[in-house]
Amino acid sequence: MKKIVLSIWQLKPVKWLRRMRSFKLIYTPLIAIMLFTVVMGVIMGTLQLQEKGQQEAALFRELSFAKQRIQLRFANNTDVLQSIGRDYIISSESAKAKENVVIQAENLLQSNHEIAQIIWINETAQRQWKIPMDNLKTDWFNKPENASVLNQALKKTIELSAATNRPAFSQFISLEVPSDELISKEIRNVFWQAVPQIYGSEIKGMVAVLYTTQGVLEMIPGELKGQYRFTLITDSEKILAISSDKNTPKRAFSNQTSLDLGVLSPNLSLRIDTYPPATNLSFRMLIGVVLGLSAFVIWSLWSVLKQMQVRQEAEANLRAETNFRSAMENSTPVGIRAHDMNKTITYVNPAFCEMTGWSAKELIGQNPPFAFWPEGLRGELNEKMNRALELAMSQEKKIGIEGSILHRNGTVIQTRTFIAPLINEKGTQTGWVTSLIDISEPKKIREELAASQERFVTVLEGLDAAVSVVSNETGELLFANRFYRERFDNTSKGHFALAGGEIIQNTMQALLEESDNTATTNIPPSFLYKESESEEIQLLDEATGTSKWYEVRRRFVPWVDGHLAQLLIATDITIRIEADDLARQQEERMQFTSRLTTMGEMASSLAHELNQPLAAISNYCMGVAKRLQGHIDPDLQKDILPALEKASDQAHRAGTIIQRIKGFVKRSEPQRKSCDISEIISDAVGLVEIEAHRHRLSISTEIAKNLPLVDLDPVLILQVLVNLLKNSLDSVREVYPLSSRWSAPPVQISADLDTSTFPAMLRIQVTDSGGGIAQSVIERMFEPFFSTKSDGMGMGLNICRSVIESHHGRLWAKNQMDAEHTKLSGCTFTILLPLESPGSKATS
Repeated sequence: MKKIVLSIWQLKPVKWLRRMRSFKLIYTPLIAIMLFTVVMGVIMGTLQLQEKGQQEAALFRELSFAKQRIQLRFANNTDVLQSIGRDYIISSESAKAKENVVIQAENLLQSNHEIAQIIWINETAQRQWKIPMDNLKTDWFNKPENASVLNQALKKTIELSAATNRPAFSQFISLEVPSDELISKEIRNVFWQAVPQIYGSEIKGMVAVLYTTQGVLEMIPGELKGQYRFTLITDSEKILAISSDKNTPKRAFSNQTSLDLGVLSPNLSLRIDTYPPATNLSFRMLIGVVLGLSAFVIWSLWSVLKQMQVRQEAEANLRAETNFRSAMENSTPVGIRAHDMNKTITYVNPAFCEMTGWSAKELIGQNPPFAFWPEGLRGELNEKMNRALELAMSQEKKIGIEGSILHRNGTVIQTRTFIAPLINEKGTQTGWVTSLIDISEPKKIREELAASQERFVTVLEGLDAAVSVVSNETGELLFANRFYRERFDNTSKGHFALAGGEIIQNTMQALLEESDNTATTNIPPSFLYKESESEEIQLLDEATGTSKWYEVRRRFVPWVDGHLAQLLIATDITIRIEADDLARQQEERMQFTSRLTTMGEMASSLAHELNQPLAAISNYCMGVAKRLQGHIDPDLQKDILPALEKASDQAHRAGTIIQRIKGFVKRSEPQRKSCDISEIISDAVGLVEIEAHRHRLSISTEIAKNLPLVDLDPVLILQVLVNLLKNSLDSVREVYPLSSRWSAPPVQISADLDTSTFPAMLRIQVTDSGGGIAQSVIERMFEPFFSTKSDGMGMGLNICRSVIESHHGRLWAKNQMDAEHTKLSGCTFTILLPLESPGSKATS
């Protein structure tokens, strides 16, 4: 183990050797792949060229054979024609002999499909006989559009032959034959051959033969035409005849040659084109095997290359990691030493040597008790080491043990030691690794802090603010003053609630980056004691069930044991927040009450002026009724007295309504008192019922029995109910026209107790049968200045919610669906109010 550790840390590879090795590992497989690819490409190219040469050679042989066949046929035909002409001249006096000659010509015509017609022309250029006389082909030859062309070409051919005394050929003649005719392909292109018959030194006649270009291709054997396509073409690349209409492939081989039928023959070329050859299975299998082997070799070489690259990368990472660990262990102030299973020291880093004053050679190989242990503490330290080794394997979280080290110069250093098992690559433990931290200075600081703690604890205990300190590593509550313990008990739960969750490690990391230091102990005080901005946190007091507001400040501080901790100071600002909230509520109330001031003054004046005339009307009606009793006819009394009484009742009712309006608009300071909710609902219905009757609508009331009295401001609640009832009436008016409002369901207002909450709350609901409220409107209907009415200011529902929330209640709206759940059939506004105000409950 000692030799392995030393060899790893003292490894210094030579750069040029590493580069050469890297070159071999990387470029050798690449060169091999390139060479193999080039060789296989040359082999495949050679095979391809060889195959192409063989095909071209075979093509040339077949073309030469076809050319010879055609030339030989024409030569034989010329000889036969000369023989026929010679026999015909000799047998000019014998009719039987002439008939035999004609029979020979017919046999020649029948045995040679390329010949379409044979004509005998005497020395005076007169046609004496022709074969055949009449057939499908000769009919087209006799057509006027074709006969003149054929005769003119024959005449020129005869003249050329007579001038040269040799067989002569005409130019190629294209006949006018419909393409749908069966013989159109055979006789479309023809040409003449005139064979002179020289007897002695004079021309005694000529044999003219009409050849078809399509028939010339019939001279080629059928097996050749099955393998190749033959084409007769002129010098101008005009196609005269083709053996097959089947197309050849794009990469087909082609060759052509001039036929040279005679001295006076036209320029005629024969072209040959290859069809797709039959599949050469063995050659293709060979190519497939070669390609497969090539791909496999390339893949194998590529795999070797990738493995080499992975290995080289792993070696580079190992070297980088080794250098990094070496630099880290040589630069760290933490002392590190390694032990084998017998506790013998096998490795020490420079920091440990600096701590003890001993060199690495002197320390390696020592067994406990070690020379750097103080003389009087060796037994205790040996026992601690044995106990720590036993617990090192079982504990997931390593906890350091405190001890002492004796420097060679006699100085005692206080240390904290951490022990961990040393595991090799096979997962087997081979020893132990211990790291020592010098805590002499932190321990001295802890002692000084412990002495000074008693002086400021008394001050902290007397503060009216919560002071707490929590460990940044373990989250343990390190300190809490009296105020904190009274509010949050003696746990760190309250600290985390005030801090907004777990301690944020990024805050400390940001401080480290700003200070350009890597050690916590070297952070400047300007960063370490940097106080965060104050935050206002709302927490629920579980003891009283109320919410408390705290102004929280926190900072990071070093604790007495040298570890980082978080200090938090929380001041109770509930009274200030409540005062601010109350001021805000008062301001909101002023916003919507200021608009009613003028209307209230006018309504009060109007109520004052109308009360006296209405009272007088009521008194006059009652006085007239009393004076008329007993002095008028009984028949008139039953008609007049009820009318006067009804008029008096209506005048009294009008006075009551005016008194309600006057009480509604007479706004005073908010004042809670115990009220009967049924009376408030009755007043609200009375105020709105006049408008409801004017629009032919009605309001129904349903109030549960034995409802308790509720502490609230009756004027504000009355205002909320009036506003909600008016909105419900407006919703019904939009759905039902004036002519059908008699069938509209009444707007319902109900009051009962909601026992689903604890404690129970008073529930008031206003339900209408209108068209409901759109979802987008429900989400914003309680916002200030949001209104769907053209003349609305958008403050009504916002004021209603503010009033209800000032009573610690809730207000919301919910649409109602019809029986089929297909469309909206109205809306319900629900109000929940506590039966007792929080202030009265706290006072009691």
